[in-house]
Amino acid sequence: MKVWVLSFSTITEDARVLKQVRVLAAEHEVTTVGYGPAPAEAVAHYEIPAELVAWHKDRLSLILRRYSRVQARNAVIAHLRATLPVGEADVVVANDADTVPLAFGLQPRRGVHVDLHEYAPRENEESWRWRLFVAPYYRWIVRRFVARAASVTTVGQGLAAEYRREFGIEVGVVENATAFHEAEPGPVGAPIRLVHSGNARRNRTLELMIDAVAVTSTDVTLDLYLMPNDPAYLAELKERADGVRVRVLDPVPYADLVPTLTAYDIGVFVLPPLTFNYRWTLPNKFFDFVQARLGIIVGPSPEMAALVREHGLGEVTEDFTTASLTRALDGLDPQRVAEWKAASHALAPQVAAERRSGGWVEAVRALERGTGPV
Repeated sequence: MKVWVLSFSTITEDARVLKQVRVLAAEHEVTTVGYGPAPAEAVAHYEIPAELVAWHKDRLSLILRRYSRVQARNAVIAHLRATLPVGEADVVVANDADTVPLAFGLQPRRGVHVDLHEYAPRENEESWRWRLFVAPYYRWIVRRFVARAASVTTVGQGLAAEYRREFGIEVGVVENATAFHEAEPGPVGAPIRLVHSGNARRNRTLELMIDAVAVTSTDVTLDLYLMPNDPAYLAELKERADGVRVRVLDPVPYADLVPTLTAYDIGVFVLPPLTFNYRWTLPNKFFDFVQARLGIIVGPSPEMAALVREHGLGEVTEDFTTASLTRALDGLDPQRVAEWKAASHALAPQVAAERRSGGWVEAVRALERGTGPV
């Protein structure tokens, strides 16, 4: 079939969407719509001009709750409505809530599958302005459009349960699994080498990890591979890391990330639950750590913590504080870390994207058969 993958992101740098394209391209002709160049697997690509901002929403229309006008006045949506041919796709896979009204406007012959990377109505709930003006807009999208989709997936059980509770939508789960990598656990270093990769966003409280490394009694180092989302915050982190066994490094291309991570011993991600989505996070980096055969230290985020405990991958801190992470680091020894790395090695084939991305494939197959949701 002709399957269109629609995302308001740079698809070649968006790990989840790129995996989606790859697994669907094994069975269908995939056309992509997004920022940046075409993924290698796409038969066609509609590039969103870089100067158009997808997240911008007309403030007056939001305040007045004229949500159709919010859509009409968004530069990216207006551009794509004028550019994309209607009725050419058999299936449109719409990534994130913002793309869903457009996906229906493309009138795919077999239907729309929606993949929600976050719990959209609570994405930036730490901001009262966002809660007051933007959250109702996303609830409108979910009720009016997502609820009409043939099938819906999201990244974890906690988010799926909340979509079911608030909107009555049955949502499947496709985790942010990483492609399988052939690797062996490396010997534990001296010092023990900690690593984190991700976005430099202030509300992720990344300084927590720096401060814990600065005071732990264990011989460790920490490297942070960070995207420059907030240059001012990134500069603050670099200053904070100076002289305390921590390096803040430039990000590496996603294709090189797992091979880069294999040089380390433990992946660290302690994310205070500032928002609902942060509480239920189960991110790409968790599965990157597994494929790199690392031990893992996380905070008590329910979905990550459950996997760490079930498979003996590492340690879950008592809470989301610097003191709690420091205690976890103080208790490290090379033998324990080697056991964690061996546990990741045993788990890696089971949680690889090749085995965990079937929800998208099955959803599109169901549309091909005309059997509806799966």
